[in-house]
Amino acid sequence: MIIAFLYILSGCTQEKTPVEKIYDVLEKVATVEKSFKEQQEPLVTLEKQEKDLYDQIIKQGMKEYDQIVKLSDQAIALADKRKQHLDKETASLNASEQEFAKVSDLEDQLDDPTLKKMVNELKSIMMKRYDAHRELYKQYSDAIQYDKELYQMFKNKNLPLEDLEAQINKLNETYKKVYTANDQFNKYTEQYNEKKLLFYKKAGLKTEK
Repeated sequence: MIIAFLYILSGCTQEKTPVEKIYDVLEKVATVEKSFKEQQEPLVTLEKQEKDLYDQIIKQGMKEYDQIVKLSDQAIALADKRKQHLDKETASLNASEQEFAKVSDLEDQLDDPTLKKMVNELKSIMMKRYDAHRELYKQYSDAIQYDKELYQMFKNKNLPLEDLEAQINKLNETYKKVYTANDQFNKYTEQYNEKKLLFYKKAGLKTEK
């Protein structure tokens, strides 16, 4: 009786189609990346707070050296917090990439050539997106390090002006690279989301808005 029941039950359980499995993977990717999104607001807040400290440091005269040291130490602490959020952001993207890799095996199981092409395009965009974030991580990490070096310089009473100017120029160049990498990442994110919704529509999948 039990064996017969299990046989009947297994017969009633339908295995998911390749399309449904791909949908599950893409939705899991979105879930994994929630941690990434959660880092955005704190990062922006920390950047604003650090910029405020920088402005205060610049306004101080050398006679306010103790205050400069205090503000510089506070700015360094904020920079360290930014790095922590950046690392969390990157860990989320790494987990996303591992999950998204499952799409490749499922793509081969698709019979519909149109859907197969769409998934292939989706993969191409997502790989560029991950690469763009790796570049963003590198440049932003460098920028944070250069920021910390700058705040340490502010604490040096005998710092040559040309050294300070050189550090600021290096920072400006690095942040230009940060903005470029961030724009690229956002562009690929937008393309990916559009392509994903098109795939869902073409595959006849219902999605929650």
